[in-house]
Amino acid sequence: MRLYTSFLAGSAAITLLTHCASTRPSSPGEPPAPPEVPVPAPSNTPWGQARVGDHAVYSFSTNQSPGRIARPPRALAGRLRVEVTAVQAPWVWLTLSFTDDAGKPLTNVWLARDLTLPVSMETSRPLDVPPRGTESFEQLSAAGRQWEAKRYIEDQRPVDGPLNNVLYAVQPGPLYLTRGLLSLSITLSGFGASGGTQLTLLEVRQGPEGGASPASPLERPLGPGTWFDFRANIGGNDSTQRTCFSAERGYLLQAEGPAPTQGAACPSFAEATVSPLEEWLVRLITGALATESWPPVTAGAPPSRGTLPLQGRTVPVSTTEVPENEGSVRKIRFETYAADPWDASLAGLAHEARFRPLTEGVDRVEAKGRRTPQDFTQLVGWGTWVGSAK
Repeated sequence: MRLYTSFLAGSAAITLLTHCASTRPSSPGEPPAPPEVPVPAPSNTPWGQARVGDHAVYSFSTNQSPGRIARPPRALAGRLRVEVTAVQAPWVWLTLSFTDDAGKPLTNVWLARDLTLPVSMETSRPLDVPPRGTESFEQLSAAGRQWEAKRYIEDQRPVDGPLNNVLYAVQPGPLYLTRGLLSLSITLSGFGASGGTQLTLLEVRQGPEGGASPASPLERPLGPGTWFDFRANIGGNDSTQRTCFSAERGYLLQAEGPAPTQGAACPSFAEATVSPLEEWLVRLITGALATESWPPVTAGAPPSRGTLPLQGRTVPVSTTEVPENEGSVRKIRFETYAADPWDASLAGLAHEARFRPLTEGVDRVEAKGRRTPQDFTQLVGWGTWVGSAK
């Protein structure tokens, strides 16, 4: 799981931009929660008044030095566009696209395709993930407009953490898509790490009144509106966990738990973790640094090409195998990735899962070379739930 682990490590600083939030209900004995603030009706919110063509464009850059790991420095820069491409109540359909500064598609496979993101105009509960850090007010000009803004600075460098500097518009107006994000800077520090990530607003526009466009199919989703299942058999314990994604008014919800055997695919987001959209955007950008070459390779273990049957489909894959013996016990550790994460056989699969090992584990090698699974995890199913009951 090297790639997935490195992606999470690269995004660890991002979670520090906001307080971690969960909609988990209070446990007995906990002090009562404050009264809930009434949730505005969709028609009275920017999301309820979304137009096809509403968009925001940011410049971005990210880089990371090798630190204590022997590898060359990595960097990537370009432009990010967040645009409303369809409005079909209660859903606002966004398209996320990444290009170089000249407007050409990026060659980095992680960001090589547009991603679809349905966001609900409604909320199932009050959502609030307050920024972290010291707050200050300022006025500035950005994207041809004057803004009154709040800046949040959190310096965790004394404890080997990052320096986070985030600027939000007090009144987002047409910048509602990213909750008013004007700029963002993360400077890495500690444990030999150096580098950082920046996002800066270049353009924000409203679409024309009355614009219409059909919703894009969820062939290449970021995550919301979809689910996927991973089966794990570790130490003889067999279980299947489902990950479900949703999005509501600029926040992304992620719920994990045992895969249901009947009923709705994603029956509840009551205990989902909640993250602002801009946090996911930065995760996408920083995650690209771990995927400069694809598929992943292991030193001394040339990959082999083949196919893997998944959910009635045949997925082209790349597999690496490394001997891992324990005394007289022969073992083989294997990892299998999609040969092309954007292959049509993976249509509907969330972005995150496309870049994880589709299957990985350890096999025991018995007499005459026969292999017996010892431990493994494997993607066993995925789908979409938008349009069905939550």
